[in-house]
Amino acid sequence: MGTGLLRVGIVVFDDAEELDVVGPYDVLASWAAHSALRPEVVTFSADGSGVRCAKGLRLVPDASRDDVGPLHVIVHPGGRGTRALARDPEHLAWVREARRETALMTSVCTGALVYAAAGLLAGRPATTHWAAVDELAELDPSVLVDTEARFVDDGDVVTSAGVSAGIDMALHLVARLESPDAARAVRRGIQYDPAPPV
Repeated sequence: MGTGLLRVGIVVFDDAEELDVVGPYDVLASWAAHSALRPEVVTFSADGSGVRCAKGLRLVPDASRDDVGPLHVIVHPGGRGTRALARDPEHLAWVREARRETALMTSVCTGALVYAAAGLLAGRPATTHWAAVDELAELDPSVLVDTEARFVDDGDVVTSAGVSAGIDMALHLVARLESPDAARAVRRGIQYDPAPPV
């Protein structure tokens, strides 16, 4: 692993939603390729083993949770697999520990359910996939759920709505960590200009 000053880690797990992982990864890796900040973007799983995402895409991460090293930003994707993780004491303990050591915790889609289960969203504004809003409220009724936002930046925790909203959040992270101009350059490079044809 490199020793870039700024390190971003994306946690991967079985039944993660593909675009929740690769959308932010593509944005952040595109940024890393051109930024003078030379950020490093890595993926990691609990034990370093490969994972099978929700629709069948298989990913081999860079490291395990224990070996990934210090991170400045963590991205926690969503997907069906988050339901098991939100009930997994070991994963929740890791999330709480990561929260103490990581400047910026972010989630995509139902990754927010895991953060809520770990207590990270108590009394804070957050968002998730529209179909998981009730689950989020049940996990922690104190969460101030924003059902309209594509992402919610609450300082040291940033949550995004479902799936493709993770791309918006990642572009926001580039703007926040470097500059709006850097984010615009990434957006143009990946030709992301949401104007749905249907």
